[in-house]
Amino acid sequence: MEIKTVGVAGTLESSDIQIMVSPATGGIQIELDSEVAKAYGKQIKKVITATLTDFGITSAKIKATDKGALDCVIAARTLAAVQRATGTTDQPKLEVLQ
Repeated sequence: MEIKTVGVAGTLESSDIQIMVSPATGGIQIELDSEVAKAYGKQIKKVITATLTDFGITSAKIKATDKGALDCVIAARTLAAVQRATGTTDQPKLEVLQ
């Protein structure tokens, strides 16, 4: 599936994460801003990458600003952002959220 435009989901509130998805080439590139990146950065990136891969995205630029979100929130925000970026908000692919 192809990223057509920029998609954003989430807020900068506590226990949330803001995900911005934009077109890119050469794989999935994740820029993570989080106070807990040292402890949980790998897990946050793993959840984002798994959600994108399950959705069929192979190339995208991701900017993630984390404020202590749980894995389920990270996956949901990633899915919402990628659906906005691909223009598929009318076809929810909720099976991606595991």
